[in-house]
Amino acid sequence: MQSEDARYLKRKVKGGSLDVHPTEKALIVQYEVEATILGETGDEMLGDRKKCQKIIRLKSLNTNTDVAALARKVVEECKLIHPSKLSEVEQLLFYLQNRKKASGKEKRVVKPRDLTPFEGMEIDEEANINKVEEYVELLYEGMEEKVKGATLILHLARNPVNLEELLENETALGALARVLREDWKQSVELATTIIYVFFCFSSFSQFHGLVTHYKIGALCMNVMEHELKRYDLWQDELQKKTRTYILHFRLWVWALRKEHEKAFKKYQGLLVKQEQLLRVALYLLLNLAEDTRTELKMRNKNIVHMLVKTLDRENEELLVLVVSFLKKLSIFLENKNDMAEVDTVERLSRLVPCEHEDLLNITLRLLLNLSFDTGLRIKMVQVGLLPKLTSLLGDENHKQMAMCILYHISVDDRFKSMFAYTDCIPQLMKMLFEHGEERIDAELISFCINLAANKKNAQLICEGNGLKMLMKRALKLKDPLLMKMIRNISQHDGPPKHLFIDYVGDLAAQITPDENEEYVIECLGTLANLTIADLDWELVLKEYNLVPYFKDRLKPGSAEDDLILEVVIMIGTVSMDDSCAAMLAKSGIIPAIIELLNAQQEDDEFVCQIVYVFYQMVFHQATREVIIKETQAPAYLIDLMHDKNAEIRKVCDNTLDIIAEYDEEWGRKTQREKFRWHNSQWLEMVESRQMEEGEPFMYGEDGEMDRPDLFYSTDGITPASGAVSPDFFSDPYAQNGDGQHGVGSNTMEGRV
Repeated sequence: MQSEDARYLKRKVKGGSLDVHPTEKALIVQYEVEATILGETGDEMLGDRKKCQKIIRLKSLNTNTDVAALARKVVEECKLIHPSKLSEVEQLLFYLQNRKKASGKEKRVVKPRDLTPFEGMEIDEEANINKVEEYVELLYEGMEEKVKGATLILHLARNPVNLEELLENETALGALARVLREDWKQSVELATTIIYVFFCFSSFSQFHGLVTHYKIGALCMNVMEHELKRYDLWQDELQKKTRTYILHFRLWVWALRKEHEKAFKKYQGLLVKQEQLLRVALYLLLNLAEDTRTELKMRNKNIVHMLVKTLDRENEELLVLVVSFLKKLSIFLENKNDMAEVDTVERLSRLVPCEHEDLLNITLRLLLNLSFDTGLRIKMVQVGLLPKLTSLLGDENHKQMAMCILYHISVDDRFKSMFAYTDCIPQLMKMLFEHGEERIDAELISFCINLAANKKNAQLICEGNGLKMLMKRALKLKDPLLMKMIRNISQHDGPPKHLFIDYVGDLAAQITPDENEEYVIECLGTLANLTIADLDWELVLKEYNLVPYFKDRLKPGSAEDDLILEVVIMIGTVSMDDSCAAMLAKSGIIPAIIELLNAQQEDDEFVCQIVYVFYQMVFHQATREVIIKETQAPAYLIDLMHDKNAEIRKVCDNTLDIIAEYDEEWGRKTQREKFRWHNSQWLEMVESRQMEEGEPFMYGEDGEMDRPDLFYSTDGITPASGAVSPDFFSDPYAQNGDGQHGVGSNTMEGRV
């Protein structure tokens, strides 16, 4: 129907029944409104009916009121009451005039009804939104009536259409909240039913303010805490009876057996009811936790510890709810820390694996959130989750979550080797090869890259045709991540490394300017790891024309720093070969490396790898002569002897020791610099100690310490700027006079 077709609205009101208000001095008028939309021709196009009620409050009604006169006035003023009902109105007013208070009323006889407020509960046809006041009246009577009244209101609340009207009835909601607050310890059924009513409201965000207003969330927290304590008492009592029964089992005491069976049956019955109550309370709290401020209040009331304690239960539906709640909380650091303080991981481990699919899935998601914490990852390994998670890699429904958790565990070097003792690697290799030519999932290849960093895992990966298949796929698809995995395998000494001899040519062929840089970086890194004695690197460099490529990439800014660094590392590897090192020296690659050193002097990794290249080259006579005679590399090495980085200092010292062995002049320069450095360190130590202890100067007062002639001269060694250039060693005897004592001699020359 188009909106413009509607022309007229016909509205009709039908009067209904009359009743008294259950708690107030008022009449309730039930009526029905029928609305019909008519078309232009007068035909009915759409109609609807709605049941309503009007409350007529009679504040002036008392024992002295003229009931007949008041009834006439009510009928005259309320158009919903037909004049024919005057006598009925008069009778109701007479009833209100003489009605006693609720505490003095005669109790109604109501049969108890076994209703479970969960899925599958049918809506009671007797429940009527127009009879809410009658249901509220039941809440003021005995326990059975209270349960009945709350149950009828619950049937209404389970239908979302009724929530708006229930919201307007403050009397009903206030009565429910009051009964829950006063009587929840008296009846589990009553508490469960009333909380379920408010749970229906909490399912909609716009009603959260209502639930908070009546402090139902705080009540639910109290209920949970109380019920968990009761559960502990039940457990203790049952264990005592069980121990007694076991102790007398051989005597076959029939009475004890019957008592034990009776206690266990009672325990199971109580447990079922309690877990229903816990479920509905937790559902309500989970809905309210949508607001992070409310969630913080729950944390302050120790919600995490309560939830973790509930993980011991066997009820799978309850466990799904508990784990879901913990998962929601775990995204905040404070809650995660609370979970780390208790045995959360230990209790979760028993749920992996389990037959309940939803429970297993949500448990894995919670474990994934917790696996970002190093300490919790350690606990996961300690409680034996590693083989359990590995077994899930073959399950299509859960392998993704299991793999993500295992990936986090594999980040820690301490645990990489443990994967070799599971069937993890064969399953991962199968997954890799099942992808065909499709791009491998990031989680899968990242996991494989981590595992390949362990020697034992690398050996398992290479078993059979493992390496051959990986290499074939990586070269065909030019996949940088798969090549990174291969690169990690190549770093281990032993059998895996020697398998790469067959692929040196294939890898070298990838080193071209046209290839993707990320892919070339991994190929270069793999080649650089192949420190194999009988490998002819000179032949490889010539056949694939790699030297010009290296020279071009050594220029600062010619490529990404990662690629340039890999080129330097590759040069260090091939320089182990005598003829190869000589070829590189003749190509003029050493000055290019020195220029790169100047450009990257702030990057420790670059400096360390360049110094390592010098270290490899000084082993060979041909390159050693070039480095010592034709470059300023030794001067740079002396400058780096006292670098803050320990690895750089170590490589520099070893390189300079080799240079000093073959060249006396550089040897003396090296010793002189070491001596000067130790002197300056000693002087700084003495001066700082005097300043700290407040001792008087040793050489008099008033600045008499300013005697430069008493100190070791550094003229000609360190320029005013403090930077050391390669030319500052031009005159090896510029310091210390004629230097006849030798720089390393233990004389007074050059000391205070």
